[in-house]
Amino acid sequence: MKRSALSLHATRMAALALALVTLAGCDTLNDWFASDRVNYKGAGTAPPLNVPSDLQAQKTQQQYVAPPANLALGGAPTRNVTAAGNSTEGVPTAQDPLGMHIERDGDRRWLVVDGRTPEQLWPQLQEFWQENGFVLKTDAAATGIMTTDWAENRANIPDDWFRRTVGKVIDFAYSSGTRDSFRTLVSRGPDDATDISITHSAMEEMLTGQDKTTSKWVERPRDPALEALFLAKLMEKFGLTDAQSKQLLTDARPATAPVKVAMAAGAETLDLQESFDRAWLRVGLALDRTNFAVDNRDRQKGIYYVRYADSAQELKKEGLFGKLFYSGKSDKPGQEFLVRVTSNGDAATQVAVVDTSGQIDTSSDAQNIVSLLHAQLN
Repeated sequence: MKRSALSLHATRMAALALALVTLAGCDTLNDWFASDRVNYKGAGTAPPLNVPSDLQAQKTQQQYVAPPANLALGGAPTRNVTAAGNSTEGVPTAQDPLGMHIERDGDRRWLVVDGRTPEQLWPQLQEFWQENGFVLKTDAAATGIMTTDWAENRANIPDDWFRRTVGKVIDFAYSSGTRDSFRTLVSRGPDDATDISITHSAMEEMLTGQDKTTSKWVERPRDPALEALFLAKLMEKFGLTDAQSKQLLTDARPATAPVKVAMAAGAETLDLQESFDRAWLRVGLALDRTNFAVDNRDRQKGIYYVRYADSAQELKKEGLFGKLFYSGKSDKPGQEFLVRVTSNGDAATQVAVVDTSGQIDTSSDAQNIVSLLHAQLN
């Protein structure tokens, strides 16, 4: 958003805030590693409840005590000490002395944590996003899908006179006009490892009309550098130092395989020259980079359940007035598509869009998904 539009947006927000009070009665990867480049504002943790001094606290019976959060999925694993002296979440090996490494496919990167299951790492991932100022919208350990609500990166707001004056009184009066959301996919990899990918989605509020007094939300491109930044921060949570996490990103290992378009049952499919484990991960990452959201997935059946995601409509419902006035009656969920990943041997995998009976879907929408996947996987 241009500065003039940003200032006008801030002025409008200040006027709105004043009205509400009256009614109530009163670019490179290294650049992103700077500590002041991200400052997301989310829901904080409430302070603990204290028993008033004039009341006597009753002893709680053990059967009513909630277990620690990290015990819900089998308990937190014991950390390992590496040769470098780190207390790391991963299990160090000869190939991975820090217990983890980064793999990449083009500008897409993901973290591989050795010797840990998705169930063991899930509680730490929950804490990670909450510690970074996000509220979790999807928290589905059974399918390995975790998504955050839309949040604003306050570090993008210029530190000008308006922010230093009005912003001190009414914090939300000054806005960057941008929102970010992140999706984390957690997959069980080969050799008792866990693959973790982070995908960025972004929206920007653009002023419209001749007098620029109205606005609409439009989609912005995903930011691979921002994804890498959060992968680095996640590695630090898992026990690495800032320098080590940057080095692993720099030393990311390529993980690519040729993708060919084939024909089956009168429709296009994709053939990947790699194992099911690797193809399953890459297809999930590719879907995450399109406008199709993964609502569910069944690795045993090799099925991703996807639908078209209208980010602008979703963000509109999550805004201040959207939460107050949106009824949801007109919200029609998009059509669901089934993307199937099938092993054709040790080093060959087929990808196709199928219908609910398992037959290859020949519709134009299904073929568009195949084309999008082909572009992303290449």
